[in-house]
Amino acid sequence: MTDILLLEDNEELNTLMKTFLEKAGYQVSGVKTGEEALEWLECESAKLLILDVMLPGVDGFAVCSKIREQSSVPIIFLSARAEKEAKMSGFSLGADDYMEKPVDMDILLAKVQALMKRNYDLKQKNTLLHSGALSVDKENRQAFLDGKELMLTVKEYELLLLLVENPGKTLHKDFLFGKVWGMDSFSENQTLTVHIKMLRDKIEEDSKHPKRIQTIWGVGYRYEEIS
Repeated sequence: MTDILLLEDNEELNTLMKTFLEKAGYQVSGVKTGEEALEWLECESAKLLILDVMLPGVDGFAVCSKIREQSSVPIIFLSARAEKEAKMSGFSLGADDYMEKPVDMDILLAKVQALMKRNYDLKQKNTLLHSGALSVDKENRQAFLDGKELMLTVKEYELLLLLVENPGKTLHKDFLFGKVWGMDSFSENQTLTVHIKMLRDKIEEDSKHPKRIQTIWGVGYRYEEIS
């Protein structure tokens, strides 16, 4: 996993920031357009994103909005727009910080280090969950069965994580739906049933007679740990 994805369309500034952050020990990938950033994220992952706001085509705000549909990765905005409205827009879209240009490199590094520590170093001990032959890597958003990675969609992963974090507890359907899809989602509760079926197909030896994900009729589901 790359440490930082840097989106900055000014080639000179892109190179300067990339070099500075790499000297601080981070692995950095630099792109110059919003389209490039989204394409990169389809195949790769990063621990932190630094996004320029004002870009031709897909701007930094649009990139952030798209990312927040499926990820809580830390995001720092960089922008020459210093007005309150721009900053409020950035934070409302889910940014963790907003820096005005020209960028003070030392302050940028301090912010990066703080976000990395808060989101990774302090959580490192709690990022890997084990449940018999099943394990979940929370940091990299991956799940494994018998050592082999499970190919899960974003919602399947979030649902599995919620279940594995609550072994032996009966979780109400409304609770699961609200946590994974949000109570304001336009999806219907039937979506939960479909995703439970898809998860069983991937983690159960016999999905028609599941041992891990138990149905509690009229209530919801309970996850049982098995070897």
